[in-house]
Parts: sequence; C-alpha cells; structure tokens
Amino acid sequence: MALDELLDEREQGERVKAWLRDNGLGLVGGVAVGAVLIFGWQYWKQRTHVQAVAQHADYQAAVLDIRAGALDKAGERIAALPDSTYGELAALQLAKAQLDAGDRDAAIATLQGVEGADPGVTAVVRQRLARLLIDADRGQEAVALLDGVDDAVSLEVRGDAHFALDQAEQARADYTAALRGLDSAAPQRGLVELKLSQVGGAPDEPEVES
Repeated sequence: MALDELLDEREQGERVKAWLRDNGLGLVGGVAVGAVLIFGWQYWKQRTHVQAVAQHADYQAAVLDIRAGALDKAGERIAALPDSTYGELAALQLAKAQLDAGDRDAAIATLQGVEGADPGVTAVVRQRLARLLIDADRGQEAVALLDGVDDAVSLEVRGDAHFALDQAEQARADYTAALRGLDSAAPQRGLVELKLSQVGGAPDEPEVES
C-alpha cells in the first residue's frame, strides 16, 4: 500500500473517531428514546386491551343481572363502569327493563346518568330519554335535551315534544326538517308525514326534473 493511501486511511479513521466523539451521545440518546417510545406504545396497547376486556366482563355481568331481574344490582354495576360505549349500551338495556317493569322514573334517571362516549349511541340515548320525558309530561325538558340536533330521528322526537306542548308552529318546523333528512323510501317517512299533517303542515313538493 502506498504511503499516501495509508495516510488517507488514517485520516479517515481519525475523522470517524472525531465524529463519533461529537455525535455518539446523540446516537445513544436517539436509540434510548426510540426504545422508550416502542415500550410505551406496547404498554399502552396492552393496558388498553386489559381495560377493554375488564369493561366487557362488567358489561356482560350487568346484562345477566338485567335478564335475571336484579335491576338494582345491574344499576350498581353500570354506575361503576367508566364512561364508555359499554356503559351506554348497558344503561339502555337497564332503562328498557325498568320501563317494562313499570318504573318510568327509574328509566329516566338511568338514561340521565349516561355520559356521552360514542356519538351514535349517545344520540339513541337522548332520543329514548326525550320520549320518556314527553310521556312523563316533561316536554320542555325534552326540547332542551334535543336543542341543536340535526338528524331526522331527533328532529322528529323534538317535534313530538313541541306537539305535546301545543307548540304547533315549532312542531311543523321540526317535522318538516326531519322529512328533508329522510330518504324518500325511508320506512318512517309516512309516519312523519302524518304527524306533519296533524299540525297543519304538508311535505315539500318533490322537485320536477326538466
């Protein structure tokens, strides 16, 4: 090997050593951070899985209590559940069982205690709660509960609340808006149209294509 080449290799070696001295700590730190992130992600996934399994077990236990007629025990289990879809679904089943048992006020209290976790389930909870409030002559509370809704089912229920309060104009507006949000082939469309006619309204005329 020529002397010049040997000197070049030594010079390159020295440069590598110098770079490692300057940047080695950063490399070690980057590896450490990466390891921590990977460990944290794995820990979070494992913990989330364990929590989901535990919540599902509690939900199943509450459902079994409901089926056995142990509604008070089921209520205690549901109250102990964290705010989650499982808690909402269990509360819906408990409220139905309470209503079937003739305890409408208990069903109302159960649904009022539900904290929103899943938007879709929360909408169903509010709709059912509003219907119970209307049945209990608490229409104004139902209207307030459904303030700001824009889906067809909730608008229909709010229209029912206004109808129960003899507020025909507001009921017409809600039923009309509900119809606009329903497909022309929707099975509940006929009922909403009937409700609209009861408060002096009429469905919008279908647009005629030219």
